[in-house]
Parts: sequence; C-alpha cells; structure tokens
Amino acid sequence: MTLGGTSFRTFVLYPVIVLAWELWLHGGRLRLEPWFLPLAAWGYLQYDLAGRYRLRRGGGGPGMDTPPERLVTSGPFALCRNPMYLGHLIFLAGLALSLQSWFGAAILVATLPWFQFRVLRDERRLAERFGEPYMQYRARVKRWIPALF
Repeated sequence: MTLGGTSFRTFVLYPVIVLAWELWLHGGRLRLEPWFLPLAAWGYLQYDLAGRYRLRRGGGGPGMDTPPERLVTSGPFALCRNPMYLGHLIFLAGLALSLQSWFGAAILVATLPWFQFRVLRDERRLAERFGEPYMQYRARVKRWIPALF
C-alpha cells in the first residue's frame, strides 16, 4: 500500500477523515452502528484476498502500473471482472453506514465515477495485452456485480 495510492486513500486516509469529521460534528462522540462493520471488513478482505489471488495467478504487480503477465479468469475473477475495486466500494459503504455518516456516503458517491473511469482504462489496456481471450472473458463475466452489470 503506497502513500497516495488508491488503497491508501480508501483504507487509511478516507476512514481517518470521516472519523475526524464525525467526531468534530458530534462533539467528540461517534454514532456507531456496529451491524455494518462486517460490511467494511468484507470490502477490505475482498480487496486484499482478490489482490493476492491475482498476484499469485497472474503475476505482475499490484494495480495496473505493473500489469499481470497472465489473464486471471478464475476464483473471484470468474464472478466479477473487478473484485478488488468492488472491495473498495463495499468498504466505503460499510464505513458510511457504520458511522451513519453523510460525509462518508458523499466520499463513496464521489469515488464511483473515478473507479468507473479507471476500469474503462484498465479494460482497454487488458484488451491490448491479452486480445481475444480477454474479449471472450469480458463477454462472459460482468464488470461490477455478478449476473447484473
């Protein structure tokens, strides 16, 4: 996790900012809804475990700065083409809901178009790198949510 990277922003910077905002807004008291904490944990674990799986199966490095050497279409990538990015979004939803934070929800909504832009860029790069096998994978597996879209 590099400073200034997407993972740092999602899993360190945004939670610190949201926590500070909520503490300031409510006079040093958090309005914690613990039932949503598992959602945040799920998001982080999905990001982390899918990332480890991709590195093991596809090689390369984290993110697309060092792209995978092999196309990964199994495991979590058989259900969704972007399980790591989806993990970021699930984590942010869990953060907003567990802290009952409109500010946290605004961060989630603001990051949605950024992730969509990033996915479109990544898809172009993967199509150039892997050609027809990637195009077949893309036709078979949904971008964000299994069986939906």
